[in-house]
Amino acid sequence: MNRFEGPGGREAKIRYLDADFQILQPGTFVTCAISGKMIPIDELKYWSVARQEAYVDAAASLEAEKRAGALPTQKH
Repeated sequence: MNRFEGPGGREAKIRYLDADFQILQPGTFVTCAISGKMIPIDELKYWSVARQEAYVDAAASLEAEKRAGALPTQKH
């Protein structure tokens, strides 16, 4: 059994705030909106307040900003 299975191994429901978040429903992880990877709550560092989404890392956060049209996409 891994750390996402068994008792308490469910997805948390979170309200993302500026520089903080509020746990609405307890759980051990959230899911990255870009990669679909599970992010342990104690490792959660990247999210969007506007879109209420979590991201596994800075690259996923940047990709989300691009997809939302908040940043220009690079053209080659």
